[in-house]
Amino acid sequence: MGFDLPATLPGTATTPGPAAAPRSGTVEVSPEVTAGVAVFDRRTGAFTEQLNPHLRFRSASVVKLLIALDHAWERGPRYTLTPADRARFDVMLRASDDAAASRYWSANGGPAIVDRMVSRLGLVDTAGPPAGYPDYWGYTALSAADTVRIYRWILDSAPAAVRDLVMGNLRRSTRCGTDGFDQRFGIPASFELPWAVKQGWSGFGPSGDRTNTSPAATAPQSQSTLTPTPDRADGTAPTVDVDLTQRALHTTGTVGTGDRSIVTVFTLQPRSTAFGAAYTDLSRLVRSLNVPGGTLPAGTWFGTWGSEVRVRADTTTGSTTLTRLPAGVEVLVACQKRGQRVDVPPYSNDWWAYLPLYGGYVTNIYMRSPDNQLPNVPTC
Repeated sequence: MGFDLPATLPGTATTPGPAAAPRSGTVEVSPEVTAGVAVFDRRTGAFTEQLNPHLRFRSASVVKLLIALDHAWERGPRYTLTPADRARFDVMLRASDDAAASRYWSANGGPAIVDRMVSRLGLVDTAGPPAGYPDYWGYTALSAADTVRIYRWILDSAPAAVRDLVMGNLRRSTRCGTDGFDQRFGIPASFELPWAVKQGWSGFGPSGDRTNTSPAATAPQSQSTLTPTPDRADGTAPTVDVDLTQRALHTTGTVGTGDRSIVTVFTLQPRSTAFGAAYTDLSRLVRSLNVPGGTLPAGTWFGTWGSEVRVRADTTTGSTTLTRLPAGVEVLVACQKRGQRVDVPPYSNDWWAYLPLYGGYVTNIYMRSPDNQLPNVPTC
């Protein structure tokens, strides 16, 4: 079974070129962040941004794209997923479910999945997990350039049923993954709809940086939260050519009508970096990119403080909690209005900020601003 694949995709090299030099222009990369960036305009067939496009990163959950494509490929373009398989497939792509990915990884040959997809798609930087970590699909090596190629194949060469299955799920990305982490960083934090995303995160620990307190948030560690452990008899880890120790946060997908631009951004951040800070750094980087077809949302960005800060449906503490902010994350504010007074001694504040990317309100008491009313923000 399987599908036919063109030998090359138009405008895409089949051998790795030299890594692009770090830009000193518009791309905003924090000093301690290592980034790999590629933005491809499908209308013109050209890259509008490249920064270290062939640098390898551990994929985290971005490899779920390859796991999904391999599963569909092995069954052929006319294969219909069973209801149970479809539910598993959907939650793996929409909510980045690790248990679903692990099941496919085990059932379909583990690292052989990556080997097959490298050959099928002509990937040049991608490789399976390093020796000693065969079950760690999140340690698969990926580059920004190869990830663009994966999306180009899905959009331009995949059978329609496979394209619609995969992209349909990416357009329905949930706010939080099944492990409790907020996955609206990067592309979805930076652009108005339409967009479709597959995100990745790794190394942030099993607790402390999550955005909700759902049962999933107290589940055992997953590949999204694990850090490497030595597995040699002498207590050392195997030598690898991808970083397995820093915190990884990646955003990939498409932006604009007709999936105009493919955007892939991989980042590594120091192990001391909190999830909210990494989320902010990555989103700032994405907002600085030239992304044809992308529309930046209106509003003003503000830093926040506190942990487990609730986003509510209205301007009272009794209104429904929609989600919780990652600690210290930067948020977009569209407008503000007065509501219930909130007291966090020695502070009191009755102003509330409307966050359009979350669809709700946060008390201004948790905004990093010297005054109760945010400057240069209109009233709702």
